Amino acid sequence: MMAQPTYAPAPLFAPFSVIGPQFIAPQPIEVIVEKCPCRNLMITDMNHKILLKVKPYNKRFHCQRVLLDPNDNPIAKLRKKNLSMHSRWNVFRGESKESSDMLFTTNTKHMIHFKTNVSVMLANKMSNKDDCDLRIKGSLSKGNCTIYMGDSSTAIAQMHKLQTSKYANDKFTVTIQANIDYACVVALFAIVDAMENPDEEKGSTETAVGVVGAIGSILTS
Repeated sequence: MMAQPTYAPAPLFAPFSVIGPQFIAPQPIEVIVEKCPCRNLMITDMNHKILLKVKPYNKRFHCQRVLLDPNDNPIAKLRKKNLSMHSRWNVFRGESKESSDMLFTTNTKHMIHFKTNVSVMLANKMSNKDDCDLRIKGSLSKGNCTIYMGDSSTAIAQMHKLQTSKYANDKFTVTIQANIDYACVVALFAIVDAMENPDEEKGSTETAVGVVGAIGSILTS
């Protein structure tokens, strides 16, 4: 029987700020993640107040998403690294793509993965480079995705399906521990959503195929 994730009491967590201290709550919070058309995500509190949004962003050459505040101001850019064998994503502050603005990076343990197992490395980490700061396990599409602190069994955020069949496939609740950057949590779930739905990369794939085809035509003409 699989061990259940354990939640550490809030006092054990020092404030864990990745995207910004304004996204840290002193008490555990619960949010609703709704999957909307066109690969958009809407994140609200339990009173349906919009907290964050996630939208596709300029997908021509890279699979990208942008994390927005309720007024559509960009908070972070989520950018998949092309030709990566481990589904690597880099997350930058605002709309930047400069290395100096990188917040964290994620990668999968294996190129082919049937169940999500994603390592998260903070850009400013001081620990051994082989140690992950966070780990994501489970499946967002099945509503059982969990984020752990490093390689421990301590969960800092856990997703649950809503107990109503009407929204079973497009709405989830997420419990986030106190002192944890909830914007970072949302960004990680957005990356998992993009990984589980590779058809989002259709635009960049078609562009690559077109370029290869054009080069082939030139070489054979």
